[in-house]
Amino acid sequence: MESALELLPAGGRGRRNRKWPDEVKARIVAETLMPGVTVNTVARRHGVPANHVSSWRTLARKGRLVLPAPEDPVEFAALLLGPAEDAPRADVGAVARPEIVAGAVVIRLEAGASAERIAMVVRALAATP
Repeated sequence: MESALELLPAGGRGRRNRKWPDEVKARIVAETLMPGVTVNTVARRHGVPANHVSSWRTLARKGRLVLPAPEDPVEFAALLLGPAEDAPRADVGAVARPEIVAGAVVIRLEAGASAERIAMVVRALAATP
């Protein structure tokens, strides 16, 4: 994701005020959403205060900043809601399906789900308040 970012100075004599275009903000925020990347690292790389990047992330979370489409293919999983005790149990000898249990919630992934896919679901579950 190496590309030159353009900064637009916006007046001011003593302090350097910069106006960041929404598309640049969105690209910077999208970088912070990659696994293993921190806000501080991305902010430092682009010469932006980390608190600015954090506030841009809040804007994105509230839908006021549109992020670019992900470069990787997007995956969807079916989700069925219901009491855990009513959930069907796997038959002995059937293909094993990974299950993630968080309190009263049981998430059953597709058979043969990769470790990366399971980790993505766990991270998403952990990020939910």
